Amino acid sequence: MSDLEPRLRERFTAYRVDVTTRAVGPGPDQARRTLRRRRQTRAVAVAATAVVLVLAPVVANAAMKGDRTPPVPAVSVEPTAPATPDATPTPASTPSGPASPTGSATQAPDGQISRAQLLAARVDLPTWPQTVPSTCTTSNVRLATDASKAIVPLLTDLPVDHADLDGDGTQETVAVVACRYGEALAKQVVAFDRDDDGRIVPLGRVVRTTDGVEDILGVTLTAAGSVDVRVADLQPCCETPTYWPQEQTRTYRFKGGRFVQTGGPTKFGKDPRLTDLRLSMTHELVNVTGGRELTIVFTVTNAGSVDAAQIQFRGLDVGAPTTGDWSRCDPAAAAADDHRTCLVPGVPAGESRRYTFVQRVPSSSGPDATTRYFFVTHYDAQDRQWRDRNEKDNKVQLPGVF
Repeated sequence: MSDLEPRLRERFTAYRVDVTTRAVGPGPDQARRTLRRRRQTRAVAVAATAVVLVLAPVVANAAMKGDRTPPVPAVSVEPTAPATPDATPTPASTPSGPASPTGSATQAPDGQISRAQLLAARVDLPTWPQTVPSTCTTSNVRLATDASKAIVPLLTDLPVDHADLDGDGTQETVAVVACRYGEALAKQVVAFDRDDDGRIVPLGRVVRTTDGVEDILGVTLTAAGSVDVRVADLQPCCETPTYWPQEQTRTYRFKGGRFVQTGGPTKFGKDPRLTDLRLSMTHELVNVTGGRELTIVFTVTNAGSVDAAQIQFRGLDVGAPTTGDWSRCDPAAAAADDHRTCLVPGVPAGESRRYTFVQRVPSSSGPDATTRYFFVTHYDAQDRQWRDRNEKDNKVQLPGVF
């Protein structure tokens, strides 16, 4: 054993120096790597120590057996750890423009549609009132421009306007379409948009006739996306005066996928320009030289709150006028109506007036005698005729006496 001890100590010393050099590593570069990979290094150090402890008996045993081959570790005491890629450097920040819209943030199609484009396209329309004929279609419609040619959907002469109605950042289009039925037009205010393929599609109906209105007179869009619609309670046609309708402006907005009224009146009340005339009558028929004389006395009561500046009697042409209030009749009005009517000064609100008309009639009734009817009508100081709040009591009848 004495001959082996010097050589054994020499080999242990050489082995210890070699292991220490490999485990610690030379210089500051190894230290920086160790700091950068501290977790892996600690694990490796533990493993290396275990290897040394395992190998030491093996080497010692070989030395005692006279093996002169320098000991070589079975594994490196500094195993190469998996390379960890350096963090990707953050590029210098640069000013960015508006974010490119993607997904749900994609810019909506622009729904600004011209009048010419509406007329050139085929469009779908909201439903019409049930009163319109079947030719007033709603699917794949080519809008017409002349209502007198056919009973088909048409684009009215009211202006086509644009605004952002649904809050998507682009504009939509509002137009008034109509379809004739009888002497009147069914009308509806329709908002149009474009789909993702650029096709014109209805966004929704704002309002239509029969939705508490009888006529649509105009549409104005606001910058806030509201639709102001001027509506009326009557659609003039035939001989209806154009000044009869009551007008209102009602405001609508697109909410919850449809248009709802958000401002203005919701219904029409009684027309404050109208009054309530009530007509009653007495008559007397007597024989006179050369025939008979008919005397009619009308009593007109103004039960309303509006003064009737003038009133007109109609149906008086039953004989030849003689005396009474014939002299008070407006001659121009009588001549214009072939003397079948009489326009006379009227009745203030809450008061009554009597009017007497005497005329010569045939001497006998004959087998063809018929019942005659007389009417009273309200006129204002500008000679404009007005409706009555209750027209049923504006009429009286004369039995068939001639």
